[in-house]
Amino acid sequence: MNYIDYAIVGLYLFGFLAMGYFFKENKDSSDYFLGGKSLGWFPLSLSTMATQLSAISFISAPAFVGLKLGGGMKWLTFEFAVPLAMIFIMVIIVPPLFRSGVVSIYEFVERRFHSSTRMILSVVFLISRALATGVMVYTISIILQAVLDIDYVYTVLIISVITIIYSWQGGMKAVVWGDAIQMIILFVGLIVCLFYGWSLLNTHGGIGEGFATERLQVVDFNWGIGEGQEYGLWPMLIGGFFLYASYYGCDQTQAQRLLSAKDEGTIRKLLLANGLLRFPVVLLYCTIGLVVGTLVIKAPDFFNDIAVMTEKYFPAEYAASGAKADLMIPIFITKYLPHGLIGLLMVGILSAAMSTLSSTVNSLSAVTVEDFFKRGNKKISSKKYMLVSKMSVVFWGLVCMASSFLFGGSKSAVIEIINAIGSVFYGPVLVTFLLAMFSKKVNYKGINAGILIGVLVNLIFSKTMQNIVGIDLGIHIFWIWLNFTGVLLTLSISYLVSYLTGWQKSNTGLLINVFPKKSDFLIKEVYILLGFFVLILILSFLIPHIYS
Repeated sequence: MNYIDYAIVGLYLFGFLAMGYFFKENKDSSDYFLGGKSLGWFPLSLSTMATQLSAISFISAPAFVGLKLGGGMKWLTFEFAVPLAMIFIMVIIVPPLFRSGVVSIYEFVERRFHSSTRMILSVVFLISRALATGVMVYTISIILQAVLDIDYVYTVLIISVITIIYSWQGGMKAVVWGDAIQMIILFVGLIVCLFYGWSLLNTHGGIGEGFATERLQVVDFNWGIGEGQEYGLWPMLIGGFFLYASYYGCDQTQAQRLLSAKDEGTIRKLLLANGLLRFPVVLLYCTIGLVVGTLVIKAPDFFNDIAVMTEKYFPAEYAASGAKADLMIPIFITKYLPHGLIGLLMVGILSAAMSTLSSTVNSLSAVTVEDFFKRGNKKISSKKYMLVSKMSVVFWGLVCMASSFLFGGSKSAVIEIINAIGSVFYGPVLVTFLLAMFSKKVNYKGINAGILIGVLVNLIFSKTMQNIVGIDLGIHIFWIWLNFTGVLLTLSISYLVSYLTGWQKSNTGLLINVFPKKSDFLIKEVYILLGFFVLILILSFLIPHIYS
């Protein structure tokens, strides 16, 4: 990077500090954590996408497609279940949750079950989201370390401090509008990468007879059970459905955006936009992976640079498995793009990273304040509430930075680690909300036992967790199934324990057992999403022919 690149990055960082100051007037919890419930579908939909399609996607998705052993365009299978999950959230989860008027969605389950249920879910969210965000912070550090050649600790501080400051000042409005701007910048950066990657590939002889055929297959009919059985159609559809239904509907990070909307019509629009726009963006990620991955093969110096960088910053991993695929995009940016564009791409990556970190610390703060502090202080003044909220933002920002060191030496693509961590928890969390909405029989003892046993069993069988603690049970189950097993286990244990301890008898006063009517499904958003689901399946079958 030269002075032009640094000037672009500096201007960007200054702009976001100014934005936090612009949105600094927040009077209460509705203002600070829900943006005064005044936000429209456009910024909310971009914010929702920006949190999920972040720096980890910018780095790890192309690396998986272009370089990772056993990788390829099968990464697109992650998108198959998204339209179906958006329909489920739109029709089943949103109406009772939005009408409840809560800030922390875990308050909702307390009204139906017990304060202990709320505490369990809150703790599960705080731990899982802080750990997953630590992986994201680690990804940022790889990028900046490769570009700036400065110590890992300083690269973490560069981005985290800026993000914490503008999140601390502006609350949810700053987070959402920041995310919207960052998503646009990221998309521009992706187009730049694809354009230059394709141009450079042509100067090295082009694609010749086409991209590597083994990386073009999207659809595989394996069941995700056994050595090397991953990314099959059925596990990605079934496990992916429960993953996205829980993440977008029952995870505070995303549900907080739904609760920030003006009305339910706005929520339907943002869910529709998310269901339609994710696939094209991820397809762009994957295409960049094919192009840049092919360039690595055709330009030996490029691969050598990746190997050298791996040996320099990850010596243990280099000795064990060779070059680190996640370094492909950072080195491509610094090696092949002209100055000015390097700065622009750095801004794109910083944008993606900041959107995830800002959303996370805001949500972690909301849960901390609403579920732990405010519960015992019903008459808390607005001034004290805002002080505690802002202190909580800073605290969780520091925790997310610290957790990045836990995953610094992982051998898996970072995006896989994040999804694997979340999959341990998503199934039990989803079941808790569905039972709170639609079951009159399950009691709090049953649901508490279901959550704890579901998470514990998933932890035992999670290959990612086994790798972290250094054990191997010899059982190979693709991690996306954990979203499904978590649902089955939690549901079964909840009903069994409730039966043994006595069904729920008292009326909690919460709106439950309100099943959607047939007319709730007969809306244009549902038809559009179903049609798009069929379209992406057909396109995925055709991709090997289109890209060959």
